[in-house]
Amino acid sequence: MKQHYEEIGSEILRQVILGNTKCESRIRNIADHGQDAEGAWWQSVLRGERPRLETVRGKLSIVDSFCGSGGFALGAHLAAEALNFRTTFEAAIDTDEAAVEIHRHNLATKRPISDSVTRLVDYSVSGLGEGANFGYDPEIISQSLSSIRTTDLFIAGPPCQGHSNLNNHTRRQDPRNGLYVTSVALGVALKARAIIIENVPTVQNSHRDVVATSIGLLRNAGYAVTSAVLKADDFGAPQRRNRHFLVGILAGNFAESALSEFSEEQRRSGRPLSWAISDLVDLDGMTLWDQAPEPTPINRSRIDYLFDNDIYDLPDHQRPDCHKNGTTYTSVYGRMYWDRPAQTITTGIGTPGQGRYIHPTRRRVITPHEAARIQGFPDWFDFAPETVPLKRKNVAKWVGDAVHPVLGYMVGMFALRELKQAEVSQSIAA
Repeated sequence: MKQHYEEIGSEILRQVILGNTKCESRIRNIADHGQDAEGAWWQSVLRGERPRLETVRGKLSIVDSFCGSGGFALGAHLAAEALNFRTTFEAAIDTDEAAVEIHRHNLATKRPISDSVTRLVDYSVSGLGEGANFGYDPEIISQSLSSIRTTDLFIAGPPCQGHSNLNNHTRRQDPRNGLYVTSVALGVALKARAIIIENVPTVQNSHRDVVATSIGLLRNAGYAVTSAVLKADDFGAPQRRNRHFLVGILAGNFAESALSEFSEEQRRSGRPLSWAISDLVDLDGMTLWDQAPEPTPINRSRIDYLFDNDIYDLPDHQRPDCHKNGTTYTSVYGRMYWDRPAQTITTGIGTPGQGRYIHPTRRRVITPHEAARIQGFPDWFDFAPETVPLKRKNVAKWVGDAVHPVLGYMVGMFALRELKQAEVSQSIAA
């Protein structure tokens, strides 16, 4: 798969070459002058421009579990657009009702479901690791989901510490039935053509071996499987953020290393923080979206110390007492770098005591708007629809917990490429 970007007048043309198929889309160029066409495309996207497809090849149906506010879904949507598909989000599932409403509001989700996935699917697991099998075919037990006729892509970002809570008491105690495995079961029950499960890289070291067990379950259900840790700044993101992805393609045919090889082919240099937020520096916001929280007096003095001394890491003697003998978390109370990718955005963006979140050129922490930009959310993505009050704590959670859309875009592009390959193979076999 090759991607090509070209500036043509006031627009940018993107071409994605997939086998013998050329997929084209255009966007109005509102980016800063002097950068390459690809950087201008994605900066225009961040600033709120939406691509226009030259042709539409079809529709892609998606179900998003543990959806949060929709970062992963947004990335999948952008990947589908790049290949000239329209997306239909058949369902979004999360226990956070407000996050599900944000997903529905922005992505026109047909079935917003505020419930635990453990009440949506029935399954059992036999064995552990790559020898694991489903005891019987996983079954949808939710009326909302049972009406879905086709699922092309199932995506999920389950918390790895969770446990399944099915009706059977034995299953609740079974360590094989964590939410990671439940996500796989739900994707298989939906008969999804492609399944993508996202998590933190350390999920590979889980003492319950949920990744290996999920690989076994998917393979024995007829899926080809690959996995890799992807880094957002390896694909041009202005942020360092690593996530583990497990991908299963029904009737696929590729090596276990396929996702790693694809990511190497698509690698780009990470963009600096300034690329994402330079136009927001002195934006006079009327709501908390464009207002930095007021720091405490002691944090105000720490911010001033950094700027007065033109430094980026706070010395130990300026830190709280528990840090004064040294700390390994040097980014805490740190000032961001204008010319480098930002550190990982988390739910702690509102305070310097939670990470390197002090603006590089202004004596404040970053605003929610700036955090959302760094996290890959474009300006059209609305975190405050009429039915959801805009609260700083909630916005920090919805932005900080999100999967960076650039990661969803890359793994989505891989999955769609492999779906096409599987279709070609099945057509030849027929």
